[in-house]
Amino acid sequence: MQTIRRVADLRTEIAAWRDAGERVALVPTMGALHAGHMALVAEAKRLAKRVVVSIFVNPKQFGPNEDLDKYPRREAADARMLGDAGVDLLWMPTVEEMYPAGFATNVSVAGVSEGLDGAARPGHFDGVATVVSKLFNQVRPDFALFGEKDFQQLAVIRRMVADLDMGLEIVGVPTQRDDDGLALSSRNAYLAPEDRAAAVALPRALGAAARAIGEGGDATAALAQAREALSAAGFAIDYVALVDAETLGEPDPARPMRLLAAARIGGTRLIDNVAVVVNGQG
Repeated sequence: MQTIRRVADLRTEIAAWRDAGERVALVPTMGALHAGHMALVAEAKRLAKRVVVSIFVNPKQFGPNEDLDKYPRREAADARMLGDAGVDLLWMPTVEEMYPAGFATNVSVAGVSEGLDGAARPGHFDGVATVVSKLFNQVRPDFALFGEKDFQQLAVIRRMVADLDMGLEIVGVPTQRDDDGLALSSRNAYLAPEDRAAAVALPRALGAAARAIGEGGDATAALAQAREALSAAGFAIDYVALVDAETLGEPDPARPMRLLAAARIGGTRLIDNVAVVVNGQG
């Protein structure tokens, strides 16, 4: 596996693959890799001859009081995991390479970026859209793979790709979970043992609410019960919301729906989401 840090070198390698007629898949990450990321890599290998994984802790998507400085960075361990998985190229640019002096462009996606994490983390999705658009322009992949755990991010990227005619396929990969149901996340490493034990309340509360709504129960009551369960477990809740699975707007039982939540425990902010299956219909 090659590790490349300069855009010019990246483009040279990608051009050689293109000349050989090989399709390329990109897995964008911020590192601190876990089994969830490796599920993206496995799907990327199924879709394309060549797989690029990017590791870049993007300062533009962190707010002033967020965890940019302490975000876990494990470059050597991550590179070993990717090499063992058969990744072809690790794209690991510096901040200066991604945002050179004078950088002045911002990509903003209206609608799906508003509310939920967009409200809780102002400017976050502008930072995501800007860096992901740069990654797409640098790698020019046929496929890009993202986990469904950050469901709003996935919706923002799909909207951006459609609106800007970027000409690649965005592939959402189901959330990977620990044995007790907690969604895998690089930020789980922040959790103290007692908080990790309590954190399982998040997927359990969402699952119970989704089942109740899917079986015809009152959505308002189900969401209230989920919030009560999270509060009882020690979470400080940012939001628990039922939305349309495509637009993230008001839900319609005749269309796919998604239940999303973000909450903090022990100083660590966790997100999760589950599909709502109405009357057994997927």
